[in-house]
Amino acid sequence: MKRRYKILGTVVLVLCIAVTAMAIVLSHTSACPPSPALVDGAERMRAIVYRCYGPPEVLKLEAVEKPVPADDRVLVRVRAASVNPLDWHYLRGEPYVMRLSSGLGAPEDITMGVDFAGTVTAVGNGVTNFKPGDEVFGGTGGAFAEYVAVRASRAIVHKPPNVGFEEAAAVPIAAVTALQALRDKGELKPGQNVLINGASGGVGTFAVQIAKSLGAEVTGVCSTRNVSMVRSIGADHVIDYTQQDFTQGTERYDLIIDNVGNHGLLAVRRVMQPDGIYVGVGGPNDNRWVGPLLGPLKASLLAPFVSQEFRSLLADLNQADLEFLRDLMAAGKLTAVIDRRYPLAETPAAIAYVETGRARGKVMVTVD
Repeated sequence: MKRRYKILGTVVLVLCIAVTAMAIVLSHTSACPPSPALVDGAERMRAIVYRCYGPPEVLKLEAVEKPVPADDRVLVRVRAASVNPLDWHYLRGEPYVMRLSSGLGAPEDITMGVDFAGTVTAVGNGVTNFKPGDEVFGGTGGAFAEYVAVRASRAIVHKPPNVGFEEAAAVPIAAVTALQALRDKGELKPGQNVLINGASGGVGTFAVQIAKSLGAEVTGVCSTRNVSMVRSIGADHVIDYTQQDFTQGTERYDLIIDNVGNHGLLAVRRVMQPDGIYVGVGGPNDNRWVGPLLGPLKASLLAPFVSQEFRSLLADLNQADLEFLRDLMAAGKLTAVIDRRYPLAETPAAIAYVETGRARGKVMVTVD
């Protein structure tokens, strides 16, 4: 018996040491290194880069090598890009668990930004669906720059002629997230009653409009200053969370899209139909280790014990969904709500503003 306890104690000790070591490795932040010299003769462009994790101040506007499109890619002159919460998560390397993929100690990919809109300037030999001069929008790494090289078969589509570059650049991550939360995870059907918690943010403003285009009756939850804006983009009902807690109301919802995660799941369940669906898109970021990933874990633990469905979403940028959203924009059924605009050199300030959580709709970076 004593031998068993000794073995068990040894195993526990080894696990504790391993967990501690992993925690130290994940939370370690290396110092910012100097910028390396560029290759002589290389064509250059301006881009926002970060060579270490930290606050927006670690971002630098530098001259870097201009990308050359491979056979399956197009080169786009970026006219506008948009900021997403994803950007500051990568910037700070938080939650720490994401460093397993983004880089231990320092980022492996020093570029920033995903959403872009611009004009095609060159195409690879194998590209047939785009040509120089095409106005396009989509998503790819390194969008906070003068040029990006994008795989022609991935997240890039032609921009509607009636939509500006800024409005198009606002769409990719936020609107695709809203679409997949409503249509795919939420299984939204015409006539259903939908509540969108966090209706005034990037995902929320698109979710309100997409839900209406899919035939839903929409209730948006936001603060007092955003009530009129949320109503103006199509919400049938608006709840001011400073005056009313939607989980204490009498209305029952077929689908809840939660961009905030500021209520317990049992409280949210009280206002769901017996066969309702909850889709968690965002959550509190006060935990440096797992951040908003804690919400999906709680949802998966609760789901087996209740009649409602509790689901989480990791959006996938793809060409088909961008085309769907493009058609909505072309028809005037989807419009970006733009809060602020910053020039490329002021990208750190743009990201800092989004990090406050007070942005209404989207925050844009313009590239001259």
